Amino acid sequence: MLLSLIFDLLHVNSVQILDTNPQLFFHLQQQRLIELIRNGKIEEALEFAQEELAPRGEEDQSFLEELERTVSLLAFEDVANCPVGELLDISQRLKTASEVNAAILTSQSHEKEPKIPTLLKMLIWAQKELDQKAIYPRINDLSTATLEDSGV
Repeated sequence: MLLSLIFDLLHVNSVQILDTNPQLFFHLQQQRLIELIRNGKIEEALEFAQEELAPRGEEDQSFLEELERTVSLLAFEDVANCPVGELLDISQRLKTASEVNAAILTSQSHEKEPKIPTLLKMLIWAQKELDQKAIYPRINDLSTATLEDSGV
């Protein structure tokens, strides 16, 4: 369901993203296949792989290899212990989500990576440098951004 919503949002707001990025389109479709397998919809997964992903695999060898890895999940009863079980991990979902996010940011002429992590790293670095030279109110808890007296 969520993947369908993502596809719909991408088509409505940024049609060119999927049209100009076949790898992103494939990875979204691959994630849809993974979710079908995760939910035990084996026949639907096979049909989806054959109709939607196999033609893409014929166009690009790397897509075919990824499709073969994903479909191999169907060969194992205990997918948690199979050689490609990591495809069912949350990290796979996050990888796909990051790819979508980067494509959207790029299409809107923004950087691929969000700026907040870089800014937080710069803040931590600046505080470490200042710790050696001055007493100042510092942010110890980044989640609240509360200034605290570093005191003497």
